[in-house]
Amino acid sequence: MKNTPFTIFHREMGAKISPFAGYYMPIKYKGINEEHIAVRNGVGVFDVSHMGEFWIRGEKALDLVQKITSNDASKLKVGKVQYSCFPNEKGGIVDDLLVYHYGNNEYLLVVNASNIEKDWSWVKQQNTMNAEIENASDNVAQLAIQGPKTIAALQSLTDINLEEISYYTFKVGKFASVDNVIISATGYTGAGGFELYFDPKYGEEIWKAIFKAGEKENIKAIGLAARDTLRLEMGFCLYGNDINDETSPIEAGLSWITKFTDNKNFINKEALLSQKKNGVEKRLKAFEMIDRGIPRQHYKILDVNGNEIGEVTSGTMSPMLKKGIGMGYIKKGNWKVGTEIFIKVRKKQLKAKIVKLPFYKKN
Repeated sequence: MKNTPFTIFHREMGAKISPFAGYYMPIKYKGINEEHIAVRNGVGVFDVSHMGEFWIRGEKALDLVQKITSNDASKLKVGKVQYSCFPNEKGGIVDDLLVYHYGNNEYLLVVNASNIEKDWSWVKQQNTMNAEIENASDNVAQLAIQGPKTIAALQSLTDINLEEISYYTFKVGKFASVDNVIISATGYTGAGGFELYFDPKYGEEIWKAIFKAGEKENIKAIGLAARDTLRLEMGFCLYGNDINDETSPIEAGLSWITKFTDNKNFINKEALLSQKKNGVEKRLKAFEMIDRGIPRQHYKILDVNGNEIGEVTSGTMSPMLKKGIGMGYIKKGNWKVGTEIFIKVRKKQLKAKIVKLPFYKKN
């Protein structure tokens, strides 16, 4: 198990620490609900240094990115970020990721922590055009500072105007006296904020600077458990739960990141285009509990007659809505918004209904 540059702080702050994706990671500090609400209403800091970072450079960089990702990276200007996925050759998803257009002929791919080795092997295998590639995962630390008070907490640490970093864009500059820090606004909580990428050797000073500058905003350290409940309230997919090697981006409701333009030929394009044109037999859909109960992964989804029509992929008790929420793949003909369904919880069948995302909407 590896430590991040911040593990010492997690231990000092009394975090519950568990192995995750090869690292010792903080799962929670005070409590999931308290941490969740702190991010929704204030500002919280997540250690996400376990995430993977790959550089793709050179004249063939865009060619490789276009081949292996579903979204159209040719539309990305320098300073822009794109959500995308790696389609596999059988209709599933190798991983979902972020694509940063860092500079001319230079892209940064940010991948899920649990998939770093698999993803890197995939990128190498598909690099038939000999683009310059580098797995920099062990040489990059990452913090996500999230919540509506993030700018107030961080602005004193940089000359970059944080108000000017719009959603899915980034800037590179000095932060807490450290040069070449990537400051991006992609988020995984729906609460606003930024991600910071930097050399791990500056981890201690950046962590301390953030918490000192954020004192007036009552900044909090937040664990991965609250990160999961926050992303689920927004309906964001989690790899391994809602998407995997067997689920297609069309089934997962990710058609919007799957671009079939003439100038883009990506892996398994024709099969996914057929799915988009002809429809699919199951779709990832969101539901809210009507009866009291918490849906959990792998619970069966039933129709009003008790027939099995799907399975829960993610579920929790929403700290903001105070009700059970979840997502799951549901058979065609049963996924219209407002449709009444049932979640099988042990021997009980608890009533729920299909809803639009996001679950949580800001006032």
